Amino acid sequence: MINVFQPSLGDEELAQVAEVFASGWLGHGPRTKAFEAAFAEHLGVDPDGVVFLNSCTAGLFIATELLNLAEGDEVVLPSISFVAAANAVAATGARPVFCDSDPHTLNPRRSDIEDAVTDRTRAVLVLHYGGYPGEITAIADLCRERGIPLIEDSACAVASKVDGRVVGSFGDMAMWSFDAMKILSTGDGGMLHVRDPELARRARRLAYHGLEQSSGFSKARVSHRWWELDVRDFARRVIGNDLTAAIGQVQLRRMPEFIGRRKAVVDFYDAELADVDGLRLPPPLPAGHESSHYFYWVQMPAAIRDQVAADLLAAGVYTTFRYPPLHRVPAYGAPADLELPGTDHASETTLCLPLHQGLDDADVRKVVTEVRKSVEARA
Repeated sequence: MINVFQPSLGDEELAQVAEVFASGWLGHGPRTKAFEAAFAEHLGVDPDGVVFLNSCTAGLFIATELLNLAEGDEVVLPSISFVAAANAVAATGARPVFCDSDPHTLNPRRSDIEDAVTDRTRAVLVLHYGGYPGEITAIADLCRERGIPLIEDSACAVASKVDGRVVGSFGDMAMWSFDAMKILSTGDGGMLHVRDPELARRARRLAYHGLEQSSGFSKARVSHRWWELDVRDFARRVIGNDLTAAIGQVQLRRMPEFIGRRKAVVDFYDAELADVDGLRLPPPLPAGHESSHYFYWVQMPAAIRDQVAADLLAAGVYTTFRYPPLHRVPAYGAPADLELPGTDHASETTLCLPLHQGLDDADVRKVVTEVRKSVEARA
């Protein structure tokens, strides 16, 4: 089966894991700090504001806690987003307010955000669909104009940029995913960036039981009773560790190689699928935008989308649609009459094709052949 997602791990990652084993220190330690510093350099931000976590989801939950959201508050986010984003908002007692997205880019536009903002809006939480930056510059401007914090869910956008500026550095907070399906993978893991220094310090506490000092060993250097507890927040344990951080450092160094191969696959799809009647390819990137190429999505008439997916599965090509609209999930309490036409159109017509750096040329040719055959037969 040709998978939609697949990590690339090899001897270099294994060698670093072996070094961690030999050190006898597996938990949160020097490799974690080194990975945070390396990722901060990648972002061009202060490393003190970067925290390695056990998941991107943990970053979303910490971000909503930092905002002190409560019942009656609202957070605007696109309906085409991952369930973790809405869960992080709803868990605080605040209400997720779902906005529409462009039906072709599947990213929210500034106008979509603006239409959903009210005097109860306490934050905006955007996703960079498939690694496309989207209208992040305009959305960040809107949030600054309104005095509304901006959270960037950059799970799909680890290497995306606008005019040389890394996506995730436009807002007040951002998080990235390093799970087994992502471009940079640590198995499980995520990174959180918090711009405000005081909130960044609190984020670090929230990631480790609310303790001011995460390690008694380090506290021993400044206190004669280092085992005593200093609890500032009631929190959980969601920090990363040196084992996964060691993998992450290697993956970060290899990321340009990964992105280069993914772009080559995208270019092949663009060239070989452009003349398929009834198939719409992803839009070209605007000038100055760089994508991480996390998703490659095609669109076709809704009447054939599911049949095409079934044809491809039978031929050994796995496809999917990310992400099913959240405004249709009853648990979030969106109004039954909420109309999000761009979202609804995209969710019925879009299919994500295999895209990862492990695809060889034969895999990519097979995907193209099977897509062409199915769409032409069904259209």
